[in-house]
Amino acid sequence: MKCTIIPTQSAMHLARELEGERGITVYYPYPNREGGYVFPDGERYIKLQEADMIEGRVVVLHSGQPDPNGGIVELEALLAILREHDVAPIEVFFTYFPYGMQDKSFSEGEIGVAESLVQKLIKYYKVEKVYALEPHFAEQKWVSRYPLVDVSTHELMIKEAKREHSKVMLVAADSSSKRRTGLPGLEKTRTDSYTVAHQDDAEFAKLVQGKVIGVIDDIVETGGTMVRFKEKCYDAGATGAIALITHGVLPEGINRLNSNYQELFLSNSINRPEANVDITPLILEAIKKG
Repeated sequence: MKCTIIPTQSAMHLARELEGERGITVYYPYPNREGGYVFPDGERYIKLQEADMIEGRVVVLHSGQPDPNGGIVELEALLAILREHDVAPIEVFFTYFPYGMQDKSFSEGEIGVAESLVQKLIKYYKVEKVYALEPHFAEQKWVSRYPLVDVSTHELMIKEAKREHSKVMLVAADSSSKRRTGLPGLEKTRTDSYTVAHQDDAEFAKLVQGKVIGVIDDIVETGGTMVRFKEKCYDAGATGAIALITHGVLPEGINRLNSNYQELFLSNSINRPEANVDITPLILEAIKKG
């Protein structure tokens, strides 16, 4: 496998881990004259010095956090540079997909931003394939219309957690996680963007009684849902809880889980200091499969 990796600023921590891998060449965007990638007014600066040297397959590596808006501008600028220099084929690997939760229209006047972004990448920038790590939109019907690769972290997260907690009972934080992992969990109802309630389930309560549970979820924002889920499990007789999270979107949520769970296993899909599970093996595996 020969492949050139070009990271945006948000994914440079992952590109550094990929350096030295067989068949992988990494080119980093250059900073401006002040040594930065952002001007004082907040606008992004993009320069790819080696654009004329690049041949063959290119994968642009991008994380949609911690700056989803500026990151999109940076991503599009990189793709525009590659298109201008006739670089092809181009693929984009999202370790966290920005606007992924805006994956459908709920009322008149709204749009599914996630699909619109995918459309633009493929139709305008001629991106041949889009990889997304645990995307929120994975179960939407529109996904099948595009060359999208859904990369799961569950096996990796579980493997890492079981190194230290071999007898942990794994459960899913919500219905989406239940479907994706096949694990038991509680159904939840959402009344608005901030209010979530878990339903009581007698059978689930029997499963967790007397057990240390490992709660799997794809995203943590404020952490409220995960804390309420843990409380439900403790009410049912669980004796301990660890959290397995792919995307640490907001620092406040990460801090909340660290305060409420015995241990947090967090991937480095987003560059957070608390991340302790490296996803670069999944990136390599997905790229090799092509």
